[in-house]
Amino acid sequence: MAKREGKEKNNWKKKRRQEYLEKKEFRYYIFCEGQATEPNYFQGFKRYIEDNPIYRDMVLIEIEGCQAETMRVIGKAEEYVRENKITKGQIWCVYDKDSFPSCDVNGVVQRANMLNQKNPELQYHAAWSNECIEFWFMLHFAYYTSNNHRSEYKKFLNEKFRELGIGKYEKNMDNIFETLMNGGSPKLAIRYARRIIKNGEGKTPAEIAPGTKVHELVEELAKYLPEKCRENLKRTRACLKNKSCTKHIFVYPFSC
Repeated sequence: MAKREGKEKNNWKKKRRQEYLEKKEFRYYIFCEGQATEPNYFQGFKRYIEDNPIYRDMVLIEIEGCQAETMRVIGKAEEYVRENKITKGQIWCVYDKDSFPSCDVNGVVQRANMLNQKNPELQYHAAWSNECIEFWFMLHFAYYTSNNHRSEYKKFLNEKFRELGIGKYEKNMDNIFETLMNGGSPKLAIRYARRIIKNGEGKTPAEIAPGTKVHELVEELAKYLPEKCRENLKRTRACLKNKSCTKHIFVYPFSC
């Protein structure tokens, strides 16, 4: 009897979840390499979007920390899709090159392209960073093109965060989204990332060093942020028109 009741309860939960999903027009499933840094950052988007009365009933964002690297991230994403019978939405794999083989880093993109041919309503995306997610964070403050070790990115973030009066950068910061949104410039970060990808046209992710495609996911999610969160982007546009303003336009000394 207890077994049957347990099964009925699980079926009820699955049915309720399915009904919940069907109400969501825009669905994003984000699979992160790490369990803290990247999930904490994207949880910031999720919090603010869920507070936005215009989109909160239309947008679904699920974030999974995989504790896995490169090809294992997309493998876990595929497993999640199968187990939960997901047939519609965007699947984003957020991962770093770090010191992993180039074939694995590039392999995620190749695997995503292959999977995308099966179902046009379920699309996989590779939001890679070479070498690490901190490169994307750093672009909020600087245009940087030197292929230095990832430790340089963290050193730079330490300096900028101290300037902002919030101490040094920590990988598992809970407020990393707010720090970058308010202290840095997401608008410029997107612009810089686009420029780097354009300059690396024809190259593989492993060859674009440094580089990142995290901005593509950020651009997707930013569409649903409340107006108050987009004020920082408006301030950046004003700064770009004012050549004497250096708050948001900063070039790191190591840049080429």
